[in-house]
Amino acid sequence: MAALAKDEARKEESPQQASRSSQGKWRNYAVIASGIAVVYGAAALLGHSVRNSRPTTVEAPTSAVASGGKTKLALPVKPTIPVTLTIFEDPRNPHSRDFAQRLGPTLDRLLASGQVQINYRLVTQSDKQYGGSGATEAASAAACAQDQGRLTAYMDQIWKNQPAPTKDTLKNRKLLIALAKKAGKINHDDFSLCVDRTERMGWVKESQANFAAAGLGELPVVQINDRTIPGGAAALTPSKLNTLVNKEVQQVMAAVPATPQS
Repeated sequence: MAALAKDEARKEESPQQASRSSQGKWRNYAVIASGIAVVYGAAALLGHSVRNSRPTTVEAPTSAVASGGKTKLALPVKPTIPVTLTIFEDPRNPHSRDFAQRLGPTLDRLLASGQVQINYRLVTQSDKQYGGSGATEAASAAACAQDQGRLTAYMDQIWKNQPAPTKDTLKNRKLLIALAKKAGKINHDDFSLCVDRTERMGWVKESQANFAAAGLGELPVVQINDRTIPGGAAALTPSKLNTLVNKEVQQVMAAVPATPQS
């Protein structure tokens, strides 16, 4: 009965009442729409502010570790003991590419042995040398790949597509995103967002400043347990690197106190 009474009341509603009711609804919609516009406007301003702050914010990639200071600037691959190789490389530097391609199989075997950890340090010395920002953009993209555990796979694509150092081709973010697809097993949306927002740009700049202050010389630079290999990485052969690592392993193991027998 109550429902029937309400229906009758609605039928008897005057045209003026219906008009006022309709106008009230439209006013409510207008208020809601205005509120939405304010929210989206605020979000856009916040997003712009965040993007502008990215290049100076030091946000380390996933699994980064401290190396030569408090900031986590090194990217470890398969952390193991007792020997740590630290490799300083520049995505735009042809000597870094030659080293990676020439010593890559040896580094893989050393990792598989379980005796070596490799810390990669991404630096951008070539941007200062040749001008432009290709090394910085590429290193930032590689750090984004590290967030998904695909640093070396991504750097392999950088080396294969590295232009002449005088050309600043690697500053093209569309190219860097396309290389992530070739590297495989990288979530495209997450990677693209990381690159476009320059989430690792501040970290890369910090890494370069740390490298420049250390005065380690020409790239690439290779260290064994924080000691720079004399003569430069260009003189390293697979045989020599194996010998140096094995010697260091023996010295480290000899220094480990023997476990007392029960």
